[in-house]
Amino acid sequence: MVLVSFTDKRPRGKKPVAKKKIASAVKTITPKALPYSPYTVIIDKSDYELRVYDKDGWYATYPVVFGNKSLSDKKMEGDRNTPEGTFHIVAKKNHSEWGKFMLIDYPNNESIEKFNERKANGEIPTSASIGGGIGIHGTRKDEEFAVDRYQNWTWGCISVKYSDIFELYDMLPVGTKVVIQK
Repeated sequence: MVLVSFTDKRPRGKKPVAKKKIASAVKTITPKALPYSPYTVIIDKSDYELRVYDKDGWYATYPVVFGNKSLSDKKMEGDRNTPEGTFHIVAKKNHSEWGKFMLIDYPNNESIEKFNERKANGEIPTSASIGGGIGIHGTRKDEEFAVDRYQNWTWGCISVKYSDIFELYDMLPVGTKVVIQK
């Protein structure tokens, strides 16, 4: 297991500040060989669902929310969009507000390629950064209603209910494949 330290020391209700430290940490923690996982996670942005599959097929479904109502693919740091593509869980940790946090390997080679194409095509500023620190986490304990009401509130992460993140955290090991699609 790869352990990473993240902190979010903002007062309740305040928007988080993007931290370059997190983005640079993401680039350095991606292991070359991930451990085997018997699970695959498919996150469908259009259906607001996280589905878990094992070797026998569908296993479980959890409601989720994202960063932006547009449900667009992440283009650059700060756009609040959730990235699309194939990723893996690369680290897991406890989180004081969201219960648990499972970091995915965004940006990976696929994400970097799309980012560079968008820069070259003029879709995003040449000074833009790709971002990082994307993962799966819970809501705050008393804010599970955000998922029930499809209130996208994150800065690009995938949020499940506070009560669901503990089950997912225990079930999904580092190395689990995560496909995010629209």
